[in-house]
Parts: sequence; C-alpha cells; structure tokens
Amino acid sequence: MRIPDWVVYAVVLAVIVGTLFSSGAGDDDPFRDPDPDVREEARSDVPAPGFNSRPEIVAPNSEAGPVLPGSHPFDERVLVQVGDAEDGIGTAFAINEAGAWLTARHVVDGCTRVGLAVGNGRMVRVNEVHTSADSDLALLVTDRAPVALQLDLDRDLRVGEPGYHVGFPQGMSGEAVSVLESRSNLVTRGRYAMEEPVLTWAEQERTDGIEGTLSGMSGGPVFDQDGAVIGVTVAESPRRGRIYSASPDSIRSFLDGQGLVTVGGDARPISATSYAAEADRLRDSRAVVKVLCRVNHP
Repeated sequence: MRIPDWVVYAVVLAVIVGTLFSSGAGDDDPFRDPDPDVREEARSDVPAPGFNSRPEIVAPNSEAGPVLPGSHPFDERVLVQVGDAEDGIGTAFAINEAGAWLTARHVVDGCTRVGLAVGNGRMVRVNEVHTSADSDLALLVTDRAPVALQLDLDRDLRVGEPGYHVGFPQGMSGEAVSVLESRSNLVTRGRYAMEEPVLTWAEQERTDGIEGTLSGMSGGPVFDQDGAVIGVTVAESPRRGRIYSASPDSIRSFLDGQGLVTVGGDARPISATSYAAEADRLRDSRAVVKVLCRVNHP
C-alpha cells in the first residue's frame, strides 16, 4: 500500500523540529527569568566555546592587566527576559546612614511590599522604592541604616582585577570571587525594556554548598581589593561562569538623578583568603541585608 505524501511530509517535519529542540542549539539561548530574582541562561554542563578555562585570581596588591576600555556599541550583547512580578528574595546594601540602600531593579520592580530582613526574624519596612529607567538599579529608603559602605565610582578599572560579590544566593548567606573580564551590553526585555552597559566578571569560586544559580545575590555589592563598592550584581550566566554588574557610570548617574551625594563609608581591604570572613562581617553589621519582595496578585 502506498503511503500518502502528506504522511511522509509530516514525519520529516516532526524529525526536523525534534532535532532542533533536542540538540545543543539551546546552549546559546538567552537568559530565562522564571521569577524576578532568577536571571540566568539555560543550564548546560558543557562549557561554551572559548570558555574552557578561567583566569587565575589576581593576588592583592599585584599588578592587574590593562585599563578596561569604555563601553562601546560593539560590546557583547546579553539578553535578559524579565517575567511577571512574583514573590522573591534579593540583596541590598546601605550607602548612607540616613537609610538609603542600593539594590537591583528586577528584585523590587512590581512588588506590592518590600522589606529588609535584619536578622533574628526582624523586618524593616521600606518606605520608598525608586527605580532607574535606564539601568537595573533601585534605591530603597528606610528610616535609617546602621552603617554605610564606601563607593568608588571614579577610578580606572583593570582587566583581571578581582571582584568580591556578597549577598544571599538562593536565600542563604554566600559570596563569590571573580575577575573582571570585559564590558557587555545587557538587553532587558519582558516586563520592562532597556539596554545598559555592564561589567562582565569571570567567576572563580564561591561559598561551599551553593550550587547552580546565584539567584538571590542580585542587588548585592561588588567590592574591589580595597573594600570599596564598584558595582551592583544584576545578572549571571551559570553555564558560562559569568556574573554581570551595573557599571560605576550607571550607578553614579542613577544616584545623581536621585539627588544623592555619596560620602566615605565602611571599607576594609579584601583578599581571596579573607573575603568569606569579611562578607560575614558585612552581613552581621547589617551593611548588606536580604530584600524580601511580596506581590499581591488580583
């Protein structure tokens, strides 16, 4: 019996579609965002081409690489898809003792209520939330903060210099060490749309027990070797071992727009051997805190 042509075509089409969706093509898919604080590429255990090895951590006080060039339209584009607002967890840090805190916009955007967890089950209510229109940054306002961190947004950044990320990955206390690799253009689509220059960091190591995504560290500070804040963690690519942070220029522009003048705050040198203890100190002093987002759905 002769098989009808339409049956043959249907089988061939099904094979082609199945091949596309089961092959490695998905390794290059853009970031997914199943909730407001999970910003990662599709997971893969196979390293991306060209990323089979990572630079070594630069020792404190050693000479790093060349000065990082300024942002450029030809920089790598990294796509992030922001889904509907949902309950979530992020990180924030104090920039003055009057109660101003920095975090990532996607952590608090669309939240009905925002609070800061300050330990022992205590919560501090956030009175105001101000989000940036052109960067993944937000300002939280409370009555006060116990201690403020020092920001250094004007010095030259160097390729290969270390960065220390502190926060609450997966809702737990944790931190990561990375080295500065390049700049990228972060393209956000979904609940809101924008494009911004960011710093790209190659992750070196992280807290023991934190596997997979660093979700929850979003909004946390990125420190240099002197203990000054030079970035805000905004996205990651676990498959490629990359962490992205808001650039100093974006942070400065956002704070200027809010009428805030940053002053010197708490800063202590950090190294690859001391960063875990220093991160604990920053969380214990409530300079770095957990952000809780609650959304009332209709």
